[in-house]
Amino acid sequence: MSLAIDQGRPGRAVLLLLLCILLASFAASLVQGSGSVAVRTITLPTANGQWVAADLFKPASATSETPAPLVIVVPGFQRSKESLANIAIELARRGLVVIGLDPYAQGDSSSSFSAQSASKEGYGLFALVDYASDTNNLNYVDKQRIGVTGHSAGGNAAIQAASYYGKQVRKSGAQSKIHSVFVSGYVLTMTDAVLQHVRSNLGISYGLYDEGAFRNETQTADMRKAPEALRAVNSGLGNGAKVDAVEIDRYYGDAQQRTLRVVHNDPLLHPLQPYSRQDLAHQIAFFEHAFGLKTGLDPANQVWQWKELCTLVALLCALALLAPLARLLLQLPAFAGLICPIPEPSPRPRGLGRAVFWTVFLASGLIAGLTYIPLSEWSQEWFRAAHERQQTWFFPQRMNNALMLWAASNALVGFALFFGSTRLLRRASADPLPTQPVWIGVRDCARSLALALCLHAGFFGTLFFVYYLFHVDFRFVFLGARPFRPELLLLLPMYLPAFFLFFLQNSLRVNAGMRHQGVPEWRSILLAGFANTFGLILILALQYGWLAANGVVYWHETDTGWLYINLLFAVVPIMFALPWFHRVFFRMTGRIWLGPMVTSLVFVTMLLANTVCYYPV
Repeated sequence: MSLAIDQGRPGRAVLLLLLCILLASFAASLVQGSGSVAVRTITLPTANGQWVAADLFKPASATSETPAPLVIVVPGFQRSKESLANIAIELARRGLVVIGLDPYAQGDSSSSFSAQSASKEGYGLFALVDYASDTNNLNYVDKQRIGVTGHSAGGNAAIQAASYYGKQVRKSGAQSKIHSVFVSGYVLTMTDAVLQHVRSNLGISYGLYDEGAFRNETQTADMRKAPEALRAVNSGLGNGAKVDAVEIDRYYGDAQQRTLRVVHNDPLLHPLQPYSRQDLAHQIAFFEHAFGLKTGLDPANQVWQWKELCTLVALLCALALLAPLARLLLQLPAFAGLICPIPEPSPRPRGLGRAVFWTVFLASGLIAGLTYIPLSEWSQEWFRAAHERQQTWFFPQRMNNALMLWAASNALVGFALFFGSTRLLRRASADPLPTQPVWIGVRDCARSLALALCLHAGFFGTLFFVYYLFHVDFRFVFLGARPFRPELLLLLPMYLPAFFLFFLQNSLRVNAGMRHQGVPEWRSILLAGFANTFGLILILALQYGWLAANGVVYWHETDTGWLYINLLFAVVPIMFALPWFHRVFFRMTGRIWLGPMVTSLVFVTMLLANTVCYYPV
C-alpha cells in the first residue's frame, strides 16, 4: 500500500487554474460586450408578487437621441437567459437593444401562478413588452420597433405575445406593441385561432430533423407543405391571396405593413438549433429586414462561438480546480486524518471472475438504459404537481424528478450487483472484489462531508465572483454552471440523497470493482466512463437512428418522452466524467466517500440551477 494523497504543489495548481478561469472569463466578457455593449442584469416586478429576471444588452449607440429597436429573447423549456446569449450578442453588436429573459419558473425568475404561463403571460414576456412600451425608463429604445424571438417553448411564448397584442389593437386599427416576431423550433400554435390576431412581421425557423415533429398536424418537419407554415405565410398575404406550397427562405409580404413572412427549414435537430450559425443568421437577417436596418455586418459574421469556447475553458478549469483545492485542504490538521493508505489494486479478473466482471458491466449499463424512459414516465405520476406545472414545496423540479428516480433505482441495482458478485466470487473461492475502502467511521464521514462542503463553496464562490466581475458563467451548449438564488439550496435536502447514493455506488464500482493490477490508470477510467454511459448512449442511438430511418423518433408515443431523451445531452457528459473525479478523490484519501460527496453536491447544484422549478418563491 502507498500513501493516498499525491504530494506535490497543489497551491501552485490552484493559482494557475484560478488565473485560467479569470482570463477565460475576461475574454468571454469581451466577446459578450463586443467593445461597445453594456450588459447588466435587471429584475422587473410583475403581477401577483411575481418577478422576471433578465439580462439587458445596451449598445453605446442606443441613446435617447438615437433610439434603437429592441428585441426580447425568450429561452425554451429547461433553459435560462444565458443559454440564448448568442443571439443577444449578435443583435447587440449590430446596434439593437436586447433583453434576454429568464422565463417564469426558470433561472432567477419567480414561479408563475398560471399552469399556462406561456400562452397567458409569455413566461413573463408580456410584462417586459409593457414595461418597454408603456414607460419612459428605456428612453433609448424605439417603442415602434419592439421585436421578440424565442426557441421551442420560448417560441410559443413569442407567437402568443404577437397574438395577444394583436388582439388588443385589432378593433382599433392601431399598431401592435410587437413589431416583429421570430419563432424558432415551434409550430404547434400556428393555428388560425392564434394567427388571425397577429399584427406583426413573422419569421419561422424549424429544424428539418426536429424530434418533436411527430406532434405537428402531419407529423412532419418538412415545412414546404406543412399546414402550420402555410397558415403562417397566408396570414400575411391578405386580399384573398394564398399559397399552396411555401418557398423556403423566401420573404413574403411587406415589412412596413407588418405582413412580412418567411419560413426557414434547415437540416437541424431541435436541441442543436439555437447553436447553429445558419439559424442565427436567419434571425439576424429577419430583424434587419423587418426593422429596415443596414448594420454593415453580414449575418454570417458571428463571434458568439468564441464566448462559448471561453466559458467552456472556464468550466473545465473550475471543475479541475476541485482536485488541487482538495489536496491543499487535506494538508490542514482538520482534514489530514482523512488520508489513508491506498489499497492494492485487485488482480485482473480471470475465469469466473472475468465472466462476472463483464456480466456486471453489461447488465448495469443495459438496466440503466432500459429503465430510463419508464422511470421518467412514472415520475410524472409520482410527482404530479410538478408535472402539471403547479407550484409545490416538495420536489418542484419536473425534469430532475425523473433523473432522481432513475438515479435512486440504478443505485440500488448497482449495490446489488456489486455485493452480489462479491459474494458469488467468495463462495466460488475466486478472487473477490475488494471492499476495504468501503467502510468509514462517523467522525471521518462528518469530516469528509465538511471538506466536500468547502469544495462546493470554493467552486460556486469562484463562479459568483467571476459573474460579479465579468457577467459570464461557466457553460458550453447544454452543460452549464450558473449563479443561483439562495432559495435553491433549500432543494438540496430533497434531491441530494438519491443522487448521492447513485454517485456512491459509482465510486464503489470505479475504485473497488474496476481497478486492476497492470491496467493503466487512463484505461481503467476510460472503461469506467464508458460503463457509465453506454446504456444511455444506446438510447440516443435508438432515438436518432430511428429518426434517420423512419422520419420520426422512436419515443414518440407520449408528448414528453422525447424531452427526457434531449435531457441526456447534458447528463451523458457528466456521467462520463464521474469516474475521473471518483478516482482522483480516492487516490487522495484511500476511501470511496469523498468523491461522491463532492460530485453530488457540485453536479446536483448545477442541475437544480438549470432546470424548470415550480417552487412557490
